Amino acid sequence: MHLRKLFFLCVLIIGAVPGFAQEIDEDLVAPVPPPRPAEFGGSAPAENEDSGDDPSIVIDGTELDAGPDAQPDFSGITDPQPVTLSARLSDDGPFIPDGLVWRVFDTRTDANGELALVAKSEEATASLSLPPGEYIMHVAYGRAQASDRLFVEPGPNTHTMVFEVGGLQLSAMITGDVPIPDELLRFDIYSDGPNGRVTIAENVSPNELIHLNAGIYSIVSRFGPINAVVRSELRVESGQITEATLYHKAAQVALRLVSEEGGEAIADVEWTIQTPEGETIFSDIGAFPATVLAEGDYLALAKLGENVYNREFEIVPGSPREVEILTTVY
Repeated sequence: MHLRKLFFLCVLIIGAVPGFAQEIDEDLVAPVPPPRPAEFGGSAPAENEDSGDDPSIVIDGTELDAGPDAQPDFSGITDPQPVTLSARLSDDGPFIPDGLVWRVFDTRTDANGELALVAKSEEATASLSLPPGEYIMHVAYGRAQASDRLFVEPGPNTHTMVFEVGGLQLSAMITGDVPIPDELLRFDIYSDGPNGRVTIAENVSPNELIHLNAGIYSIVSRFGPINAVVRSELRVESGQITEATLYHKAAQVALRLVSEEGGEAIADVEWTIQTPEGETIFSDIGAFPATVLAEGDYLALAKLGENVYNREFEIVPGSPREVEILTTVY
């Protein structure tokens, strides 16, 4: 796999820097949303389970101090106050100019046991009006997200969140630098969460820019619908775009049943492709079916009426190829 990383600024301006793909810090894991805590509408702990005495609250991987005496009591003031929310890529970095979705939740749950949504904004700099009090603030930037506690006091309120977010762009080629048509290539992105693997994104198109929380991600590249699959792990760092090219040992293949070499393909043929173990991995009906197969040995079966023709063939990584089965051989 080839990888290079690019500096990530306000509008994701790109400049090449050295990259890496294999040496991964196993302690660095991408934050993912944990289960909602019981005091915020989640499931209560089991009867004999130790619920602990830690008053902190964790939402989207962010620990929030739930100490009751953290802020003065403004419950007597009910008039909405101006609140301005913004996000930076680092303490002294630029403000994120667009693509943010802000949500503000009450700390009390609604009738469904969920945190009640009290405000939402899709502006990069959100301007809200909220009564004084304590809230949970959540911001999403693409598939990256972060949460924090928000205290609204009488008068203007301004909160700037430092968002640990980076970018990921994925592509793939066939070994030997053979290009893959975009329509045959898709990526899935996963992260390890407290309850196991979490799906971050599926069916991502080649070269699509995905915003993610900084951390380690598992990548699955799928070339075609059958067995051409490559897996890798990548680290996304805050303030950078990570570009990665994965390499498939596979090829496109088209099947033809002909009466002579190079002849016209016969129509209405029932096709089957099997592995050496006899597993059927592809079937179709037509004169010229095509698919993608990983490197290896296969058996093609062509049924025309009551007759069945077959041919063993090998897939080696490279450009698209044709496999002809001759009826005159039988």
